Amino acid sequence: MRTKPVFLLFLMGLAVAVQPVQAQSPNALQNARATVVVPDSTIQRLADIGIRAHTNHLILVRPNKGKPVQPSGPSGMTPATMYSVYLGVSYPSLGGGGTIAIVDAYDYPTAESDLNVFSSQFGLPACTTANGCFKVVYASGRKPKANCGWGQEAAIDIEWAHAMAPDAKIVLVEAASSSFTDLFAAVDVATQQVTTTPGTGKSDSKGEVSMSWGGSEFSDETNYDSHFQNDGVVYFGASGDTGGATIYPSASPYVVAAGGTTLNLGPSGSFISETGWSGSGGGPSKYESQPSYQNGVNANTTKRLVPDVSFDADPYTGVSVYDSARCQGMAGWLVFGGTSVSAPSLAGIINRAMSFESSSADELSTMYINRTNSNDFYDVTSGKAGSYTAGPGWDFVTGIGSSRGTNGK
Repeated sequence: MRTKPVFLLFLMGLAVAVQPVQAQSPNALQNARATVVVPDSTIQRLADIGIRAHTNHLILVRPNKGKPVQPSGPSGMTPATMYSVYLGVSYPSLGGGGTIAIVDAYDYPTAESDLNVFSSQFGLPACTTANGCFKVVYASGRKPKANCGWGQEAAIDIEWAHAMAPDAKIVLVEAASSSFTDLFAAVDVATQQVTTTPGTGKSDSKGEVSMSWGGSEFSDETNYDSHFQNDGVVYFGASGDTGGATIYPSASPYVVAAGGTTLNLGPSGSFISETGWSGSGGGPSKYESQPSYQNGVNANTTKRLVPDVSFDADPYTGVSVYDSARCQGMAGWLVFGGTSVSAPSLAGIINRAMSFESSSADELSTMYINRTNSNDFYDVTSGKAGSYTAGPGWDFVTGIGSSRGTNGK
């Protein structure tokens, strides 16, 4: 496949990295010329490695004379489509419990109102502070400054976690900045939120923590793995949007590494197939040893294998998200891709399974034991990311493959 050129598109006076593509999704974007915008918050700079994290989301837009064409309503994949593909249940359908804590940097001032525009649009239950479903927690005890790129990240995270597990409580934990120091402190706060929030039955004081951010692996990353080893919590991390490369914290063996796929749907929106997305982060970890749950999966390395499991992340088949804050010339209903979509969506699916495993390692052990069951996972056997190619069984593009239903998890 020929690599498409990256150029600069000037949106509202701001230069942003873009890549021209031909949209191929079966929804309103089909056959429309589209451009993938890489938000500033998603760009990793050399000086950031080991110090600051970046987001992992991309935006699909149709520019006209240098300005994005804003859709008046949702034009990406909807929760109904994802229920059909990944859950195999009718939509809307309630499910989930306990708490899903979302960790992001900086403040997202319109989080609650945007979440409920999304919920109302798609017939999901309202998730508000008043009804006990939603709350925002400042990890440092003080409200952080706002950052619109990280606000987009948070919008994806809270909206799609709620979409996949409507009965789970959603807690947005805002780190003071995008430094790993502040983000890991926020992970600790998120863990406390999950383990101290009452639930019913198996969901009591249990749940998931979703982290859609990360950065290139660094030599002392193993020192931070302890943040993800807590009873009653399963941690999810985006595997990154650079095909064939790994990032931390998803490279930690105590985090479910969420990779990316492309959904191929028919004209009526029916599922045809799923292929590996070219941007799906993956490969052997540089510094993390292979955990026992991956024994026998790949005999060519003794390192942690990434990713574990995948979800639609291709911006060409991106999901609908509502964010009212204007950022780089865009606001309202947007279409997002990237493994930032995968992490909260998979956290929602695992929450909905209601197994509430005691740790990420236990959850991953269950997944790997059941990885060959076609009722539980879809084996993605085509697609390339970096130097890796998807094929039968586990691979460095999509891991086990993508989730189906709620059994085996």
